[in-house]
Amino acid sequence: MVHHVGQIAALATAFCWTVTGITYQIAGRKIGSVNVNMIRMMIAIVLLSSYSYFAYGSFLPTNSTTHNIVWLSLSGLVGFVFGDLCLFQAYVLIGARVSMLIMTLSSPIAALFGLLMMGEKLSPISLLGMALTLIGIATVILEKPSSTTDAEGNGKLKLSYPLKGLLLALGGAFGQGFGLVLSKYGIGSYNPIQGTEIRAIAALVGFAAVFFVIKQWPKFFQSVKNPKVVGVVAVGSVFGPFLGVSLSLFAVQHTATGIASTIMSIMPILIIPVSIVMFKEKVTFKEIAGAAIAIVGVALFFL
Repeated sequence: MVHHVGQIAALATAFCWTVTGITYQIAGRKIGSVNVNMIRMMIAIVLLSSYSYFAYGSFLPTNSTTHNIVWLSLSGLVGFVFGDLCLFQAYVLIGARVSMLIMTLSSPIAALFGLLMMGEKLSPISLLGMALTLIGIATVILEKPSSTTDAEGNGKLKLSYPLKGLLLALGGAFGQGFGLVLSKYGIGSYNPIQGTEIRAIAALVGFAAVFFVIKQWPKFFQSVKNPKVVGVVAVGSVFGPFLGVSLSLFAVQHTATGIASTIMSIMPILIIPVSIVMFKEKVTFKEIAGAAIAIVGVALFFL
């Protein structure tokens, strides 16, 4: 089990991000996704800096090197700011289902940049596991259009969506995949919690700049007046930018980036039972089959 500590951390990351996804969905409907991102970054920094103070005697990661600061900050800007902003706008233009399908490309993107930047190579069985996991996820989140949405009613799979939306979703996948590789390159043997704090601080600065550009601050200050929603975001912050992202950095320290990214991408599968219980959604046989395929794919990473 010790030999698979990176894979275990990646799986734990997926569970944490599932909780974050649920809280984000609830809070985002109330105050908007952009405001949720800013609030969760603020809360995450408080949690991370508090942990750093009690564990290492300093609120800030003062023991980090220039290498850590530069590359982890860049990772925070690419992953948190660029990736999230692209993804959220893609949701508006082409919907969550197609956006999430394109987001599965973050795994091969991470594997490609892991190969180019750090010479990481994947074994044949790992490549098979990656393929099965991506196929399983695609099976769950991609469906044939019905006769009500398909003018011809022929049921053929089509992606007739605005090019801008598709490119934005691809930008989200790029942000997540490339951001993870930058994290691995920047983290080295540095502490994952403090490394996450560097990423979060950089992301907070990035989001603040974006807020000034889009003149979002008045709406943001209005959103923080809702304590119940802020409480929901706080729960998501614990499992997301605090535990989840820290675990993701730990994962890429101990396994190939492509493997870690693929295991983390099973969040759409893990959220199915939650959707049934909490949101009363119906799950089809196709979605159950897709989940089974994805789980088999993940299992191959542990062989």
